[in-house]
Amino acid sequence: METCQFACEDVHQVCHFPQVDPRFYDGIRMIMISEAFPADARDYFDGGPESKFIHNTNRVFNELGYPYRTYEDYLQNGIYLTTAIKCMKKNYLVSPVTIENCSTLLEKELEKFANIRVMMLMGDFAIRAVNAIYKRKHKVRVIPAGSTYKIRKETFESNGVHFFPSYTQTGDSFGIEKTKVEMITDDVRRAMRVLEST
Repeated sequence: METCQFACEDVHQVCHFPQVDPRFYDGIRMIMISEAFPADARDYFDGGPESKFIHNTNRVFNELGYPYRTYEDYLQNGIYLTTAIKCMKKNYLVSPVTIENCSTLLEKELEKFANIRVMMLMGDFAIRAVNAIYKRKHKVRVIPAGSTYKIRKETFESNGVHFFPSYTQTGDSFGIEKTKVEMITDDVRRAMRVLEST
């Protein structure tokens, strides 16, 4: 945890970045970006075996036959898990300014991975943050405006990376809406097919 360089008013200004052994850097080929750091740090992806974020993510991958259990299991299989918003939110939503600020931190975070082929954007914060990154770097918006429900099955690709907009799997309400869980599972299935074919 570290003090954030930005003075966003709608988050607690303490950033968290997952700690990753550099030996995994070159093997990371898929990035899964969820929405925001949890209220309890123990629920983050690297928070331990009782982490809610890992539990929810496992539910999806296990359903598809991937026997992942821990954060390191994902790293060992070329998948990096992170969030678009690096600090704890004060309320449910955050401002466009906060997302823009966090997108610069996310951009720096992802620079260590030179072999990214797939990005899963789990929720609106992730979609908007990655759009901000690609507008700065490549002058393109990788995901068009529109309801995730309507665009999630379209094909989006830029600079050799395939993008999959979906819904967040890390929120407290995950699992309540069965249809959403099914859509997330389907999105992950399609993303893994692309990953395994490249």
